[in-house]
Formats: sequence, structure tokens, C-alpha cells
Amino acid sequence: MIILSVETSCDETSVAITKDGKIVLSNAVLSQIKIHQPYGGVVPEIASRAHIESMLYMFDKAIKDAGIKVSDIDLVAVTQGPGLIGSLLVGINAATTFAYANQIPLMGVNHLLGHIYAAQIEGEMKFPLLTLLVSGGHTELLLVKDHLDIELLGTTLDDAVGEAYDKVARMLGLGYPGGPVVDRLAHQGEAIYNLPKPFLKNEPFNFSFSGLKSSVLNLVHNMKQRNESFKVEDICASFQESVTEVLVQKTKDAANNLGVKQIVVAGGVAANKGLRTKMKERITDLEILTPSIKYCTDQAAMIGIAAYYQFKKQGALKDYYLKGSSAINFI
Repeated sequence: MIILSVETSCDETSVAITKDGKIVLSNAVLSQIKIHQPYGGVVPEIASRAHIESMLYMFDKAIKDAGIKVSDIDLVAVTQGPGLIGSLLVGINAATTFAYANQIPLMGVNHLLGHIYAAQIEGEMKFPLLTLLVSGGHTELLLVKDHLDIELLGTTLDDAVGEAYDKVARMLGLGYPGGPVVDRLAHQGEAIYNLPKPFLKNEPFNFSFSGLKSSVLNLVHNMKQRNESFKVEDICASFQESVTEVLVQKTKDAANNLGVKQIVVAGGVAANKGLRTKMKERITDLEILTPSIKYCTDQAAMIGIAAYYQFKKQGALKDYYLKGSSAINFI
């Protein structure tokens, strides 16, 4: 089964061609990072317009890179949310138009489901499994009992972990996106500052990073007020130590309590080297499946992989199998 998939939930324009829920024939990704850098974050209106400008090119590139014809495509899949509403609508309308013009069935896919199924591209998911989904907008622990049978165990009560990274980077004048920079500098410093580790004893599967973020702000402010010298690398290392300790320990506790066969770490923050290293060092009794860095961030291949299993399980259900539908049905 050949699927053309579209992902435009935030600031990456991506179109991919996948086959049989495993093989990536092409995965065209166009990042908008340079466009948004002067603003210190993603500007929704600018992101939407950039998607519009590149969409036709990305469709052509994905199809040409895959070496297929339009007539070979069995299904069109598109991210239906969550994400920036304007960006989502660009992708949904493009996918709907392409599907309708070529009389190909159309399916909407949850963006977070795509991140989970990114692990299936290079590995093999074994159920039941525990997923730690960490990104700029989400921090969640999910029990995946079977394909599309997912239970939310815990989520963030305030800031997502990726958001916390970006805000700390902004405090330190490191630019946008901040996560990769903080991760890189953390490996050059030492965790000498005793920052809080928010374990939330009464919320074993939930997360909270706003207090940690505020602690970094206070630390930097107080040192500047006292004219104390400090190394940005040490602050990054201390911050990352607190974040990864909480993420890894909560994941380990949940896995032990639930008796899962495997742990999947997914989402943009799964590319964090500090998190990847600590996860493997601290959890040695379970297989940890983490996508390659190119599949951790937003891209359409993960949507196509998820769509294959969604189609197999749900078939022609009205809410998921739409032919010539309007984009509004997805939102």
C-alpha cells in the first residue's frame, strides 16, 4: 500500500511517500527555522504563508524522489491536529485538493500518533509499550496496548519540555530554536547548580517544568545582580540534568509499574543527546526504541506510517476514511 502523506502542523512543510507501513520511499522536508529566527519563535501567520509558497513544490519533489506515478498512490494522509490552525489548514486543503482531483481516498491523522509511529520506521514496536512523547508543545506518558489502542497516563501541567528549553535558551541569549543549543552547551559544562527536580509526588505520571524554568531565571538574575561570573555551559548542564532526571525516572517508574515490553521515546526532544544517553544508561532491562534524529522532528513520513496502521484497523469508518471531503471535517 503506497501512501502520500502531508505534515504542516507547525513550521516544517513536509510531504512523504511511504509503503506498507514501514518503507520510506521519499520524505521531503522544508524547514522554516531561518524565517522565524529573527522573532525568537514561530510566528503563526508567517508559518502559514510559507507553507502555501512551498506546498506545490514539496508534492512534486516527494513524488519524483519516490520514483512513482500519481496513479500508484492508494491513500492520501494528512496531519489533522494538534498544531497551529493556519498551518494545519494549508496542509489539509492541499491534501484534500490532491486527493479529490485524483480520486484517491483521504485520511486525517493525529500528529502525536505520527510521532509514536516514527519508531516503527527503523524498529519494530512490541506491545504493550510505554511511550515518552516529548516535544515543543507536548510532554506525555502513553501506554500503547496495541495499534491505535492508547491510554494517556500523564501530561504536563504547565510548560512542555521543549518549550522550557526554548525559554531557558532565550534567557541566556542563545537564540531560537534553543533546545539543540542548550543540549550542545550542556555537554561542555558541569551541572554545578542545584536546580529543582520536579517529581510531583502526588502526580507520578504528570510533569511540570515552569518552576524549574523560573529557578533558572532567578539564578541568572541573582548572579548578575551580585556581579558574579558564570558559565552559560554550566547553567545549561544543570538545567538539562534536572530535566532528564525527571523524564527518565518517571519513565522508568511507569514502565516498572505497568510491565511493558518496550519503551519508545518520540518527538522533537527525543533528539536530545543528553536524554538519549541517560535513558539507555538508567534503563537496562527493557528495549528502548528511539527514532533516528531525522524522524524525531516533524516530517510527513511518520504520518504515512501511522496512516497505514490506522487504515488497517479502522478501515472505511466515516471519520477516518474521507473521499472528496472539505477540510473543515478534520478540525
